[in-house]
Amino acid sequence: MNAVTAIPAASSDQALAHFEQEFRFETDCWDVHEALKSDNPGFVLLDVRSPDLFAAGHVPGAVHLPHGKIIGSKMAQWPEDTLFVTYCAGPHCNGAARGAIRLAQLGRPVKIMAGGMTGWIDEGYALEKLAVAA
Repeated sequence: MNAVTAIPAASSDQALAHFEQEFRFETDCWDVHEALKSDNPGFVLLDVRSPDLFAAGHVPGAVHLPHGKIIGSKMAQWPEDTLFVTYCAGPHCNGAARGAIRLAQLGRPVKIMAGGMTGWIDEGYALEKLAVAA
């Protein structure tokens, strides 16, 4: 017996329900990338990192809104039923979850982009950088 086998796996029915539910809470970099190719991806992608990190490189088309600044008055520019997808630095960062919590508290539909910037870069997708004023 080891740490993997010490706790029995869930039943197939439980596993199916669990893994099907995950898609209601998160999406991945591939799906976001493919959706952003269209004129209407069906969501707003929020980069919830710091201004410096956003400027250094972000997903093209992402809106910058640090998770601590997600408040009702800033969200009023989007219809109530707008789906938001949050991302942060990557699996080692909880900023995307913090942003998702803030959005859910405001009654907004939300998912997290699993992998964040780390996943985006691992997939080989381009980044957009803000021009630095001279």
